[in-house]
Amino acid sequence: MVKLPGNRGSCWVATAERTDYPPLDCSLHAETVVVGAGIVGLTTALRLLEAGRSVVLVEALEIGQQVTGRSTAKITTQHALIYRHLTDTCGLPTARVYADANSAGAALIGDWTEEYAIACDLQRKDAYTYTTSADGREAIVEEAEAVREVGLRAEVLERAPLPFETAGALCFPDQAQFNPAKYLIGLAYTVADRGGRIFERSRATLIGEASRWRVVTARGTVHAENVVVATNMTVKSPVGMANRTQPRCHTAMAFRVDDPLAVDGMFIGIDDPTHSIRTGRDGAGPLLVVLGPKFNTGQDGNVAGRFIALEEWARKHLPVGDAVWRWCNEDYDTADRVPYVGEPDPDNAPGFHIATGFNAWGISNGTAAGMMIADMIQGRSSPWQRLYNPTRTYPKDYHQNGESQSIVGRIDDIPPGEGGVILRGDDKIAVCRDIEGSLHAVSATCTHKGCTVTWNNADGTWDCPCHGSIFASDGSVIHGPARKPLVPVEL
Repeated sequence: MVKLPGNRGSCWVATAERTDYPPLDCSLHAETVVVGAGIVGLTTALRLLEAGRSVVLVEALEIGQQVTGRSTAKITTQHALIYRHLTDTCGLPTARVYADANSAGAALIGDWTEEYAIACDLQRKDAYTYTTSADGREAIVEEAEAVREVGLRAEVLERAPLPFETAGALCFPDQAQFNPAKYLIGLAYTVADRGGRIFERSRATLIGEASRWRVVTARGTVHAENVVVATNMTVKSPVGMANRTQPRCHTAMAFRVDDPLAVDGMFIGIDDPTHSIRTGRDGAGPLLVVLGPKFNTGQDGNVAGRFIALEEWARKHLPVGDAVWRWCNEDYDTADRVPYVGEPDPDNAPGFHIATGFNAWGISNGTAAGMMIADMIQGRSSPWQRLYNPTRTYPKDYHQNGESQSIVGRIDDIPPGEGGVILRGDDKIAVCRDIEGSLHAVSATCTHKGCTVTWNNADGTWDCPCHGSIFASDGSVIHGPARKPLVPVEL
């Protein structure tokens, strides 16, 4: 087993309170049922409740501890080089709508944090895109021009305010950062306070249609006119989303720092490999949070090696002390770098709403998505519907499945703390050996589309290299699109 520094887990989750909403154990009716209590689901729920609507929200695990709670949590319209890309590929009007949507999403977070007194460590910070190359500087200058064309403010700098050499930067002033887990927990409290009914540890096992939409969990059912599937990747959709997106992960580490202002701001590099930097804190003091480059979920057989490389980069470039926290987070990319949000099939599946494909910029986009879905449910059109259209065209070869990276010849080849996939006839079995040496086996066949999973040797999870489902070592679902656990196997 590779020994990695720091505690496994997100520094945001570690410093947030735990929630304790009950599991769903009855049959309920509501105007809208929201599946998933991340930033999209909770934003949708609160917007509807503010309008006097009836909402039930079901969360498979616990609020704040999944994808949003493991993000970089930058509240910004600065999304690397997005505006030049959108202007060149989709046209200036589309780029302007993207800027407007994300500006509105970022503004709502600030407004709600103040209005509902959500203690989420929100701080105003400038956001920087930086480069270390001459070619990158040219790209930054071009991005600055596109940013001005869409109506945002940004300034080209000779260098980024970082403790290593850069060739230029683009600064977006007056952006913000926060603790996303604390924010979600604050939203959930407000949802419940306004009459929303929240249920945790209530995974949706069936989403179907009878006289109304029906969401079924292990012990209960919710009937509603509208259903919102806000589960990172949709666990159900009348129009398939899995092949329109590409699941990807990145590694993150939080380091102790002596001076909390040694790096002041939020930073994203555009050079390959990319790195993202921001400040934060846990219960013991200030932190510097550093992210590594993305990689396709389940398609890397040595995720631990990525943490080792990330720590080496951080120690070479930044004034960091002990590594305190480390985690992986997953998101889904789209070919045009714009999320899919809305009703995929309003004619045949009216009232069915989805949100996915946030390209690692899900804080402002996810809030805008929740705002838009709430508007649609209330019968109001949104200027963002065409931008986020979930059935827009996409390259048919965009999504790339992968193969398991964990095939081993024998069980004896699996050391303590590691996992591997063995072949037994036509069956593939996912076997992990705990640090005491005991073996645990489940089917290696993902319950979503049947691909063979890969062992994540940093997180101790089974990750699907096709559509990004992630399972705990015992086979239980962490998040989907899979809804069913990996089947236990007797060795």
